[in-house]
Amino acid sequence: MGRPSPVLLVLLVLGFFFATYNLLTIVMHHKASSSENLSADGLKLVEPVRLMPEETKTDEISKSKYHVALTATDAPYSQWQCRIMYYWYKVMKDKPGSDMGKFTRVLHSGTPDNLMEEIPSFVVDPLPQGLDRGYIVLNRPWAFVQWLEKATIEEEYILMAEPDHIFANPLPNLAKGNHPAAYPFFYIKPAENEKIIRKFYPEENGPVNNVDPIGNSPVIIKKSILEEIAPTWVNVSLRMKDDPETDKAFGWVLEMYAYAVASALHGVRHILRKDFMLQPPWDLEVGKRFIIHYTYGCDYNLKGELTYGKIGEWRFDKRSYLSGPPPKNLSLPPPGVPESVVRLVTMVNEATANIPGWET
Repeated sequence: MGRPSPVLLVLLVLGFFFATYNLLTIVMHHKASSSENLSADGLKLVEPVRLMPEETKTDEISKSKYHVALTATDAPYSQWQCRIMYYWYKVMKDKPGSDMGKFTRVLHSGTPDNLMEEIPSFVVDPLPQGLDRGYIVLNRPWAFVQWLEKATIEEEYILMAEPDHIFANPLPNLAKGNHPAAYPFFYIKPAENEKIIRKFYPEENGPVNNVDPIGNSPVIIKKSILEEIAPTWVNVSLRMKDDPETDKAFGWVLEMYAYAVASALHGVRHILRKDFMLQPPWDLEVGKRFIIHYTYGCDYNLKGELTYGKIGEWRFDKRSYLSGPPPKNLSLPPPGVPESVVRLVTMVNEATANIPGWET
C-alpha cells in the first residue's frame, strides 16, 4: 500500500477534532440544561432567555415573595420620590396578583435621616470620599453589597427598584427559577459598543450578546444570585469609571452597563419583560404594565402636543423639584396628552394628598 498523503492526514485529524469538540459541547450543554428543568429538549438553556409577556405562561412564573429594595440618599430630591414610591407600594402590596414582600430603602448616606420612621430603611456607608468622582450612582452597587451582607432578608427574591418608580399595577414575581426578570432599555446596546464591552467582558467569556440590554433596575432576582453578582458589579463599575473611553461613551448609564456585564460574567441571563415598566412621555399608555418610571421630563403645549427639549406650557419634570417636594394638587395635563402622563400626575397627586406632613 502507498503512504497516505500529508494533506489527507491533516484533514482526518481536523475531522476527528471537530467531531470530538461537537460531542463534548453537546454533552456539556445537556448537563447544564438538565440541572434547570426548563425544557424537555435539554439544549434550550444554552440560548439566551428572551420570554416576552405573551410567551411566558402564568404557571412558569415564580410564586415566591420578593423583597422591594431601592437605594437612596438623604437629599430632599431623593426623599420626596421615595415617599411617593413607598405610598404606592403600600397601596399595591396586598392586592390580587402581587407577590410583594417587605420593603427597604437602602440609605447610602452613612447616617439616619428624618424618614427612618416613615419608611423601612437600612443605613449603609457611601463609597470613600472622591471614589465616585461626582457620579453618585456608583454608590448603588456598593450599597447593595453592604445590605446583602448585613441585613436579615426573609424573601428568596429581591426587586431592585428606584425612587422614581411608581407601582401602577400589582406586580407578580416575574423571575423564573434562577433566571431573573429585567426590563430591556432601548439605549443599552452592548453589541453596538462591543469594543468597549470587550475591555470588561473578554472574547473568551462568550459572544457580546451574552450581555443583556438592561440595567440593574427594575430587576427581580434570587437573593443568592445577587449576592454573587453584587461584588463584581461594584468592581466593574469602578473599572469603567476609571477608563476615560468607557466613562465618556456610557456617561450616566455607566452603572447600568456595569450590572449587565457583571451578570454576564457570572453566566446570568435575564428574562426580558417589556411590560415590566413604562417611561412617559414615550410610552403612551399604562395598560397592564407594572411600573411607571418618570425619569423623563414631560413637556406639552396647550394643544396637547409634545415639546420635548423645550419647556412646555404645561410640564411635569422631577428635576423641577431638586430642593424640595412638588406641591400638592399639580395641574393635570391639557386635553390630548397621553394617558400615561395623565396617570402619572394623578398618582403623584393622590400620594401627596395622603402622605402626612407632605409639604414639611
